[in-house]
Amino acid sequence: MRCLVVLLAVFAFSQGSGISRVPLHKGKSLRKALKERGLLEDFLKTHPYSISKKYSNLEKVASEPLTNYLDCQYFGKIYIGTPPQEFTVVFDTGSSDLWVPSVYCKSYACQNHHHFDPAKSSTFQNLNKTLSIQYGTGSMQGFLGVDTVTVSNIVDSQQTVGLSTQEPGNVFTYSEFDGILGLAYPSLASEYSVPVFDNMMQKHLVAQDLFSVYMSRNGQGSMLTLGAIDPSYYTGSLHWVPVTVQEYWQFSVDRVTVNGVVVACDGGCQAILDTGTSMLVGPSSDILNIQTAIGATQDQYGEFDINCRSLSSMPEVVFEIHGQKYPLPPSAYTSTDMGFCASGFQGEGDSQLWILGDVFIREYYSVFDRVNNRLGLAKAI
Repeated sequence: MRCLVVLLAVFAFSQGSGISRVPLHKGKSLRKALKERGLLEDFLKTHPYSISKKYSNLEKVASEPLTNYLDCQYFGKIYIGTPPQEFTVVFDTGSSDLWVPSVYCKSYACQNHHHFDPAKSSTFQNLNKTLSIQYGTGSMQGFLGVDTVTVSNIVDSQQTVGLSTQEPGNVFTYSEFDGILGLAYPSLASEYSVPVFDNMMQKHLVAQDLFSVYMSRNGQGSMLTLGAIDPSYYTGSLHWVPVTVQEYWQFSVDRVTVNGVVVACDGGCQAILDTGTSMLVGPSSDILNIQTAIGATQDQYGEFDINCRSLSSMPEVVFEIHGQKYPLPPSAYTSTDMGFCASGFQGEGDSQLWILGDVFIREYYSVFDRVNNRLGLAKAI
């Protein structure tokens, strides 16, 4: 059974706004872990975000474990209100709004998930502003309020929260998460909505104005780290890529090659790094070239299958980004389920904006740096 493909990049906007291997043991500091491995001295000399910096009591680093559901959805827990009500959300770098189902929603998707009751929170304030978001798959309508949101050990007060009153269709009905917490730029947020991480930055709740993501394969250990970079999740050096447009986490790709031959993005293209998209998405013609190059064949449902016996002889698909090569081996771009293998590449019409989703992020530890408006990429462990 194939997993539900999720694509949470925002395609329309409301209100005229424009559209692990093994995580650190709980209680063990990054400094101590590096010291035990004999890596602390070199790290402090070379790392641009030194963990020796003394932060104020308000500034924190939060490690939020993510559940890996079938290598298709990655989500964690947050708490909203006073007393706190628990929700499971996708931490989505392809959108900027936070929303969860409300008790006023009668859509089946809402009834199938946790829903927020404003009447049970003493800190909730209704902003009396409507909210409507259209994602690549799925949509929601609702209204905006303000309340306290807790992510790991960070308590984010006076945070705008969307509460859905409608969730049309079946996409969110069958999702394993309740709502979405957007981590893209504020220019992508709905009118009157302030993204969670922006609120944290403004209130100096995070030690550094960046966050990082590690996505495991076939198991536990995935982690979102707010306010820090965790070198235990990657090997080698981080390579930095400038953000070209401050809406999504958008950047330039030089080309895509297979066996040294350009098969896509000839002459350069724009892409976004999106934790809320399961696959690696690009223009249909370019993706078809890649599917052909790796030997994938289209089935009767329009999906591309791969002969599982061919994995060992299949080529790498190399994304060249800012002068650096990022190869994806067959193990990265192929999903295997009950003896069937499928391609992790997906065509999306003639859209010229590539979406490097979980297929790419599983292979490369990703740092989202708001201070310098850049992305850091390194080979994940």
